[in-house]
Amino acid sequence: MNIHSDTLPISSGRPATAATTAVDKRQRILAAALTLFAERGYHGTAVPEIAAVAEVGAGTIYRHFTDKQALVNAAFQQAKGQLRALLHEHLDLQAPPRQLFSHLWQRLALFARRHPVEFRFLELHHHQSYLDADSLALESQVLAPIWLACEQLRQAGIARDLPAEVLMALIWGAFVGLFKAEYSGYLRLDEARIAQAEEACWATFSRPGVTS
Repeated sequence: MNIHSDTLPISSGRPATAATTAVDKRQRILAAALTLFAERGYHGTAVPEIAAVAEVGAGTIYRHFTDKQALVNAAFQQAKGQLRALLHEHLDLQAPPRQLFSHLWQRLALFARRHPVEFRFLELHHHQSYLDADSLALESQVLAPIWLACEQLRQAGIARDLPAEVLMALIWGAFVGLFKAEYSGYLRLDEARIAQAEEACWATFSRPGVTS
């Protein structure tokens, strides 16, 4: 099973110390867990399978993570942290509504392109019962600014008069559906198609007649 090379540390050429070896093993375990959890889900993945893909002993996993639930939460927090960094860095929540919508859409598309395994993993594992308090808090940190922007736009008469949660679910569902269809081989998403989908989703999000 292949694991994307950009998820694994690159050797510096210096002799490995015990500390760097431990970090390398932990990252290999996380990379393997992300791949398998994304493909098979949490309940469909066994710890020995993760160990085999990471090329470590099963006992090594338990030296880094107390159990499978701790491992899936570490994987979730790593992937969600990558999404938060890409989505929110230098994001101007006071930008004109159409521009803000476009920025969020394009950053989501960039995340799906750069981190396809993490994207599929997060789609399968958000709001699951095995997520711990730290994972749920991180989820809120990612969603809260977007929820607030949706609510403000709704109150300003720009977004449709629906709860912010409904607006977010509509757009997120459409976005995920597009990339799932591409991953499954049903369509090919080029930049023009992604832009057309963005325009269609803006029409869904905004009230009729709103253009900016």
